[in-house]
Amino acid sequence: MLTPDNVNSTQFGKLSTLPVDGNVYAQPLYVENVLIPERGYHNIVFVATEHDSVYAFDADNPGPVPLWRTTFIDPAAGITTVSPIDVNADNIYPEIGITSTPVFDPANRTLYVASKTKENGNYFHRLHALDITTGAEKYGGPVVIQGSVLGTGDGSSGGEVAFDALKHLNRPGLLLLNGVVYIAFGSHDDNDPYHGWVFAYDGSTLQQIAVFNATPNGSRAGIWQGGSGIASDALGNVYVATGNGTFDANVGGLDYGDSVLKLKIQNGTLTVLDYFTPADQDSLNAADLDFGSGGPLVLPDQPGPYPHLLTIAGKKGTLYLLNRDNLGRFNAGGDSQVVQFVSGAFTGGGDAGVFGSATYWNSQVYCQAGKDLMKDFPLVGGLFSTPPIVGTDWFQFGRDPTSVSANGSAGAILWVLQTDNFVWGGPVALHAYDATNLSRILYTSQQAGSRDVAGPAVKFSVPTVANGKVFVGTQNALIVYGLLP
Repeated sequence: MLTPDNVNSTQFGKLSTLPVDGNVYAQPLYVENVLIPERGYHNIVFVATEHDSVYAFDADNPGPVPLWRTTFIDPAAGITTVSPIDVNADNIYPEIGITSTPVFDPANRTLYVASKTKENGNYFHRLHALDITTGAEKYGGPVVIQGSVLGTGDGSSGGEVAFDALKHLNRPGLLLLNGVVYIAFGSHDDNDPYHGWVFAYDGSTLQQIAVFNATPNGSRAGIWQGGSGIASDALGNVYVATGNGTFDANVGGLDYGDSVLKLKIQNGTLTVLDYFTPADQDSLNAADLDFGSGGPLVLPDQPGPYPHLLTIAGKKGTLYLLNRDNLGRFNAGGDSQVVQFVSGAFTGGGDAGVFGSATYWNSQVYCQAGKDLMKDFPLVGGLFSTPPIVGTDWFQFGRDPTSVSANGSAGAILWVLQTDNFVWGGPVALHAYDATNLSRILYTSQQAGSRDVAGPAVKFSVPTVANGKVFVGTQNALIVYGLLP
């Protein structure tokens, strides 16, 4: 429905503003043909907020009243969202509730959501399984996300490291793989002690299957990935990226700071099958240049000697192409063991790094770092062609993951949200580019004066494109864009 010919300020624009009760950090999710009791079939867009609410809106005839809304707080009973003061960090403000993108199971029509709450002075993360027709809890849920591993790392006691619900933040999008729900955690800012955690739950019973800690004998290595989802491949392997932290896996240890990890459940344990750690891990850690600020992107099979590839970039701005069959582990002398790395692919350094995963379409890999231009790295014969194709728009914050809509291999549009204004509460701006020519700007929500201006920006937010509509989360609403009447 949306093509490079009709996405312009004359034919395309804002259709609806759907109020919600908090910041929308999670990417909106679209599900078609849902039977709502006594209301018939609807295509639905789901929105989760930092006020610990989940909304179901009619995606085709969106109005301010949702089909249903459920909340995980009850202030009268002492159950609230979490204040930034509680976690001693203001990177999510003014409250913390649902931060990660939920995941939908089409087989059992269930939406899995991870929430954070403060309950009479105690803190909890919970996994909810919601019936998408009503918002009601399923499978006896929710369940408290908790666990421990053997270890002597930061915060340990008696030879165990226990998960601390106050210290940890569920930032990466949830993964559903072969009936198992995976949930990953990092920290609020860099407030110690914390670790990178991955929890696995049976999607049909909510029983915990496995728990993994990335630094059981050390510290940090949070998994946050700029909000990008936990990745997986067709063989049932799970991929996450860790940020700063201790690393000793190259000498037989169990700590994986600044690494890509390939995990799989084996005999009830989330096992590290393979990993990659940059040769400069120690200096990355010392300079707060998290490798795991970017998320891993599993690529479709490619031609060449290494068909199974994964790509990732972090705060330093180096773009890596890794062989999923042999990630490369650690080589102190350099990173020559990997398929390819492109030094200086992005501006790099602090806020000018990559935050989140790249986007793939038709052998093109798109990514934008902070204080940098949008870039397209074509894949030719299983390798990146350099230098990249470079766009014309420069964003100050500029590190928000993109979305691509296309009709197969034609009519591709690259969508991105410019969220520079989030610090000042200014509006988010939706941008659309011709995915085959990044210098061709098809549309921005600023082109039509006040007509298409969205609500206040949320950093790291991702637009969802479905059925001729573009759904954009803000600090107080879901904005729906599409072809004008």
